[in-house]
Amino acid sequence: MTTDTGRQEQLDAAYRHCAQVAARHGKSYHLATRLLTPDRRPAVHALYTAARTADDLVDVPGADPAGDLAEWSRAVLAELDAGWSDDPVRLALVDTYRRHDIPVEHLVDFLAAMTSDLSVDSYADLAALDRYMWGSAAVIGLQVLPVLGTAPGVARRDAEPYAIALGEAFQLTNFLRDVAEDADRGRVYLPADAMAAHGVTREQLAQRRHDARFAALMREMVALVRRRYDDAAPGTRLLAPESRDCVRAATALYGGILTEIERADYRVLDGRVSVSKPRRLAVFARRLTAAQLARVRVTMAKPKSRSSTGA
Repeated sequence: MTTDTGRQEQLDAAYRHCAQVAARHGKSYHLATRLLTPDRRPAVHALYTAARTADDLVDVPGADPAGDLAEWSRAVLAELDAGWSDDPVRLALVDTYRRHDIPVEHLVDFLAAMTSDLSVDSYADLAALDRYMWGSAAVIGLQVLPVLGTAPGVARRDAEPYAIALGEAFQLTNFLRDVAEDADRGRVYLPADAMAAHGVTREQLAQRRHDARFAALMREMVALVRRRYDDAAPGTRLLAPESRDCVRAATALYGGILTEIERADYRVLDGRVSVSKPRRLAVFARRLTAAQLARVRVTMAKPKSRSSTGA
């Protein structure tokens, strides 16, 4: 029989594993999470790693991607109900969901979106892409929101529309950065009607042919994604003060990818653009002092408990 101490050690190891995965694969996200209070970081790492694990079952598939994803999905939902898993990623996810009272519907919708990637390879228009992003991006924002917390007097539901918009902005940024990689997998996450309006074809993406028409399409898409970031921006002040600088840093880092796309003259078909390490560290350093001050203010604002002598 596993003791309580043994279970805690297993849980701690699961969270450490997720932190290592996040550090290795999500450099911008992981850097931003270092601005969070220590009690919040493990849950964000768990959510990131679980999402990446499910996504990799589709994007880096084995012999039976549909079967592998279905098996992983069945296991995590059953384990969420049971409250435990022997798989480290799923164990950290189960604990995070239960600890932060995250609705299971968010996980169901995410898994449905990952399943759709096995059969859906294009989207007719932005509305169709938004429907896909409900499960692949919006619910990610909704999962993270309870971990970040809201400011005193702010209901979670009031912050949810902004969390949704930011999740979508992050995912759209990924879509623009990864056009070539997605085309290699036989998928296109650029709205088909926008492509047609600019005379850009799937074949052109697959052949990685950059031209003025593709640049014009990307220019339009970058502007669209910036508007999603603008939609999300008012939500930062609704978050718990000690979580705001993490979100500001993540927004600056991911929004910076759009700037790098512009600097590259929209040539994302030639290779992946990225924010340089010095730039990432500069964003982190700029937000670090503000994050530390926010923690101090929150600590000072908490009522002090009276001593046992009543003094």
